[in-house]
Amino acid sequence: MEDLTPEVMRFCVSRGDGLVSVFAPHSTCGVALIERGAGSVPDLLAALESILPRGFDWRHRHGSPGHGADHVMPAIVSPSLVIPVLDGRPAVGVWQSIVLVDPNRDNPVRKVRLSFIPA
Repeated sequence: MEDLTPEVMRFCVSRGDGLVSVFAPHSTCGVALIERGAGSVPDLLAALESILPRGFDWRHRHGSPGHGADHVMPAIVSPSLVIPVLDGRPAVGVWQSIVLVDPNRDNPVRKVRLSFIPA
């Protein structure tokens, strides 16, 4: 899980009001708003493992064991988010972070696309 909040904040500076879109163009990634403290990150990862166990008999079989779960995960954690921006700052809650969720062990290189729609 990678915290994208600082990059999204930098992207929005001086853009005024509008919407920022955060999109992961990969078939095994999702983007989420989550509190990263107080055990929330391991809780989310444990919940995903519970819902999408690697030991399941996945039909999608290429890659590392359980890789089929990685390809189903974006149906649960969406590959995109749209966040309001007020005066050049994403309007996220005090404890919210924008994170990339990627359980895929086969490909460590990821890109995220940011776009801005002015109000």
